[in-house]
Amino acid sequence: MMQSVDIAIVGGGMVGLALAAAFKDSELRIAVIEGLQPDDQLNELPDVRVSALSRSSENILKNLGAWDGIMQRRASPYSAMEVWEQDSFARIEFSANQLAQPDLGHIVENRVIQLSLLEQVKQQSNVTLFMPAKCATMAIGESEAWLTLDNGQAITAKLVVGADGANSWVRNQLDIPLTHWDYGHSAVVANIRTVEPHQAVARQTFTPQGPLAFLPMAGDNMSSIVWSTEPSRAERLVAMSPNEFNKALTSEFDNRLGLCEVVGERFAFPLKMRYARDFAVERVALVGDAAHTIHPLAGQGVNLGLLDAASLAQEVLALWHKGEDFGSKRNLRDYERWRKAEAAKMIAAMQGFKDLFEGNNPAKKLIRGIGMKLAGQIPGAKDEIMKRALGLKGHLPELAGTSSKG
Repeated sequence: MMQSVDIAIVGGGMVGLALAAAFKDSELRIAVIEGLQPDDQLNELPDVRVSALSRSSENILKNLGAWDGIMQRRASPYSAMEVWEQDSFARIEFSANQLAQPDLGHIVENRVIQLSLLEQVKQQSNVTLFMPAKCATMAIGESEAWLTLDNGQAITAKLVVGADGANSWVRNQLDIPLTHWDYGHSAVVANIRTVEPHQAVARQTFTPQGPLAFLPMAGDNMSSIVWSTEPSRAERLVAMSPNEFNKALTSEFDNRLGLCEVVGERFAFPLKMRYARDFAVERVALVGDAAHTIHPLAGQGVNLGLLDAASLAQEVLALWHKGEDFGSKRNLRDYERWRKAEAAKMIAAMQGFKDLFEGNNPAKKLIRGIGMKLAGQIPGAKDEIMKRALGLKGHLPELAGTSSKG
């Protein structure tokens, strides 16, 4: 059986569903293909994969109608941020009050974002969900692409969008080259209960072994951690008894919130930077982790991906309204230039941060200390850093603004 659509989105995670939702007021026919059906029953304990949603992401999700669903499920606003280096005077603090903002962002489980978007997309008459289903083959023609699914379904589309993550099937089918490097670290993620309440403050310490972040979750004493460290050490941390792990974590975090207690599972995953050479080719565009992955240092990965989705939707809708072919590489060049530039800036910033805080050289430590002190004291410097982190600066799509009607 053949189904003809305008856009086939491969990947029904946060970014793929955000893209589908961005076409809610159009007559474009959308297919979303996703291999895993998310469980809509949340556990009492939060999932360990979380994202720090910026203000621009919040605006996108509001304009897509998904924000209420997130707030009704589970989200943790944070009102301040503390960053410091172990054994050094390097330290900087940010607060929402200083920026006249209600908060600095929200820590939200990835599945909560996905479920809230899915709820919206299911209400769209122009979207067909193939979930669970996987792509088996893809062929690119002059004016359309053909996909076959593992359930025998065949789909033709004017544009295929790879929203299928870091190991993108779509990108691999087309042999799109990747610039990539291994950060030489793995991230350990877990839920942690602390003796002291987190007070809605996100905290990050830079240690000689790598950065460690405590992200405040719902519940005054529950945090989600992202602990970046050398891969063999990450494996040891995951394999340790809870007691040993708790001691190691409390010590590495300078006992900042009192004794730490791991609750539930711990996972480690390798950290890699990836940057696709092409974000758009004939009949295909890439968004989110399929196009780029960055260090989780500032939790910006999903924010970049949601901006990709909003930007691509904006470009496609503009082309469609003009009656132009939105699947041709020539017409997708503006999207590609726009998002490649934004992703490159973020990758460079994360790499710069990582390089700056790497190593225990006394001169480097001094520079870090002075740099952080100056950033905290130079008028406007802190505001500039935080506006970038909030996603209030840069070349933003209309959906990331507060006045968009979606």
